[in-house]
Amino acid sequence: MTEADASVAPQTAGDPAQPEGGRLIAVLGEMLELGDEAVDAHREVGRMAGEFGIDMVIGVGGELVKQLVLSAGAAGVPDIALVADNETAATLLEEILRPGDKVLVKASRGGMLWQVAQRLTGQPVTGF
Repeated sequence: MTEADASVAPQTAGDPAQPEGGRLIAVLGEMLELGDEAVDAHREVGRMAGEFGIDMVIGVGGELVKQLVLSAGAAGVPDIALVADNETAATLLEEILRPGDKVLVKASRGGMLWQVAQRLTGQPVTGF
């Protein structure tokens, strides 16, 4: 299945757009160049995922993303996953996506998460 929609962002603060019959899935990578605030910033994003009612967080990357994913789980996100790379994230999404699901793909440009969106929408994957 290749249905993906990058319109998961809240319409108003704290009020995410809820898809009919679908889940809100966030595929999140590292926020680069945050310096000493990096760990706290990643944990805060995970906490916010819980506040916004995200149904699943898929973290792509290393230790910083691990902090994000663990924080999301602690904040009430029911399904969390941590994968090492974009290809694995895209494969996981292809296996679990259902009609009506909404997917947000976001990271620093260096994470090249656009590759996940490209694969899910059938576009040529770029940026290697």
